[in-house]
Amino acid sequence: MEKYLDIIKNSYSGYWNYLKHELIDINHWDNYFYGLIIISILVWILEIAFPWRKNQAIFRKDFWLDTFYMFFNFFLLNLIVFIALSNTVAEFFNDSLGLIGLNVKDFELFDVDKLPKWLGLFIFFIVADFVQWNTHRLLHRFNWLWNFHKVHHSVKEMGFAAHLRYHWMEPVMYKSLLYIPIAIIGGFDAQDVAIIHFFNITIGHLNHANLGWNYGFLKYIFNNPKMHIWHHAKELPQHARYGVNFGITLSLWDYIFKTDYIPHDGRDIELGFEGDEDFPKDFVSQELYPAFSKKRKVEL
Repeated sequence: MEKYLDIIKNSYSGYWNYLKHELIDINHWDNYFYGLIIISILVWILEIAFPWRKNQAIFRKDFWLDTFYMFFNFFLLNLIVFIALSNTVAEFFNDSLGLIGLNVKDFELFDVDKLPKWLGLFIFFIVADFVQWNTHRLLHRFNWLWNFHKVHHSVKEMGFAAHLRYHWMEPVMYKSLLYIPIAIIGGFDAQDVAIIHFFNITIGHLNHANLGWNYGFLKYIFNNPKMHIWHHAKELPQHARYGVNFGITLSLWDYIFKTDYIPHDGRDIELGFEGDEDFPKDFVSQELYPAFSKKRKVEL
């Protein structure tokens, strides 16, 4: 138990020092704090210059709420709970394997350090995106998970910052299901992973932006605003009552597994979900919603 308490304590102090370093040191290219700000400003400028929904205000509905979510989920959540929880669970998982004479290294299929850098990054990107696509489907499939995911789908006007409006339990789900597949692949250099991370943030911001782009033939590979708008549609087709277009960065999986749905130009469709008029409108109430919402039977 003392070991786990030390991990929690060191996680807090370590991440706090990291966060201070990110705020003060602007001389390294993989600075997540300023990287997020730069990407956000650039995508917002694109929204202003090429608005798809021209009657949507520059400071759209819930703009400041989503901006707060963006920084809370990307930085403060890690400080409050996520890093400590992740490190503790990872250590517990490794200790549990040790009880049966195993180590997480025993599951490695290969070490990316022995591959060309571009190939290692490509494998990491593909595996991570596929796991996240499946996790996203689970968030829509089971009611207890959907209650967390409703926070993201409570967006009524799309804009870049809506990308990071989500309940704090979502990254717990994503990271938990991603842990074993990434462990199987092997170790990664943090700076190399930053390349993938910034790319994913950019695509995610663009997917939620007030832009009418689909990238031409690349729409079959990369998620895009014209595709993702239908993921947020309030009215879903009968054959897809649990959702459509689950792609995170890649749209490829939706086309392969037939969850793609773009019936027509979705510029003016209503966003949200059934009953969203009663969904909380402020940050604290939205975070508490899953704990106090009515528990419904999981539909299979």
